[in-house]
Amino acid sequence: MPDGGRWRIVRSGHNVVGFVLLRSKRRSIGFVIGDDGLRVTAPNWVTLVQIDNAVIEKMSWILTKLQDWQRRKDSMAMSHTRWQSGGELPYLGCPIVLRVGVPGAHIPHGSPHFEGDHNAPQAGQCLWLPLPLDADNSRIREMAQAWLQGRARNWFQDRLNHFLRKTGLSITKWRLSSAGTRWGSCSSDGNIMLNWRLIHFSPMVIDYVIAHELAHLREMNHSRDFWNEVEQLYPDYLSAKQILKQFSPDGVPEL
Repeated sequence: MPDGGRWRIVRSGHNVVGFVLLRSKRRSIGFVIGDDGLRVTAPNWVTLVQIDNAVIEKMSWILTKLQDWQRRKDSMAMSHTRWQSGGELPYLGCPIVLRVGVPGAHIPHGSPHFEGDHNAPQAGQCLWLPLPLDADNSRIREMAQAWLQGRARNWFQDRLNHFLRKTGLSITKWRLSSAGTRWGSCSSDGNIMLNWRLIHFSPMVIDYVIAHELAHLREMNHSRDFWNEVEQLYPDYLSAKQILKQFSPDGVPEL
C-alpha cells in the first residue's frame, strides 16, 4: 500500500471493484491501472460518495482494463515459467520440454539438440540447450527461439515446395516474418512472408496459412473466389482457420 493510500471496495450490481484510493491536490479524479491493479487519485475536497459514483460510472472501462491487466500478468508468469529448464512450449503442435546442458557425452556441444524426430515430435521430448545450468530466462528464450526459427525455415520450405508442385504456381521469394499482428502475407509481385511462430502449431495449421498465401497469387482479396482457391489447395481449411483465430502472432500459443 503506498503512503497515504487506503483500500476501498465499490459494488455496482453484480460487479465488485477494489482499488487503492489516494488523495492529492489534483483537480479531478484520476484512474490508473498499474502493477498493483486499480489506483484512484482524488482531490482532497471530493467526498467518498462522489468517488464511489465516479468509479461506478467508469465501471465498464475499469473492468475491461483490469481484465487486460490480469491477462498481461498471467502471460508474464507463463513466460517466466516457460523459458527455464523444465519449461514446456509447443513445437509442431506437440508440447516439448526445454532442458539446459547436454544429455550425455555422445552429444556434440555448441548447438541445441532435440532428442526426438525433428519432423514428428512426441509429447515430453526434450530440446537440450548447451547453456550453463544457471542461464537466465532471456538467454534460454533466445537460444530456443533461434532453434525454432531454423526448424520453421526448413519446414515451411518443404511445405511451400509441396504446394507449388501441386498447383504449378511460382513465387518470387519467401522469408520468415516475426510480425506481431499477421501470420503471413503475399504481395502482388509474388513475395511471401510466413510468421516463424507458426512452427508452434500443428502441420495442418501451417499448411492452411501457406495455402492461404498462395491463393493470393490468384486472388489478391478475400472474396468468395479467394476462399474457393484456398479450399482447392487445402480442403480442410476451415478447421485450421478456427484454431488459428484463437491466438495472436505476438506470443506463444497455450498448450
